[in-house]
Amino acid sequence: MASGGSAARAAEEPPPPEPPAEQKPPPQPPAQEEFSFLPLVHDIIKCMDKDSQDVHQVLNELKNKFQEMRKLISSMPGIGVSPEQQQQQLQNLREQVRTKNELLQKYKSLCMFEIPKE
Repeated sequence: MASGGSAARAAEEPPPPEPPAEQKPPPQPPAQEEFSFLPLVHDIIKCMDKDSQDVHQVLNELKNKFQEMRKLISSMPGIGVSPEQQQQQLQNLREQVRTKNELLQKYKSLCMFEIPKE
């Protein structure tokens, strides 16, 4: 009977809520090979050496790869922040770390609890 009771409870429980559609997992960074243009340049040189007609196809692949990388770079967070602003943010963050380290050392040195000596 115990198994029947748990089955009835399971039927009464609503299914776990699904995550909202807006929450998407962060995009995975492309593999290192996807950033390399050298294989395509090498293929272009080989096609030119062979007087192959495939050179136009490989050139288009290279052009597409450049366009993909431009899109990737323009979508990177912080790409619109100037170097001066980045330096200012870095300085502010370093100051915060220094202040927090000082506070941590101060709190560590305080004797908050009386330790009985026997």
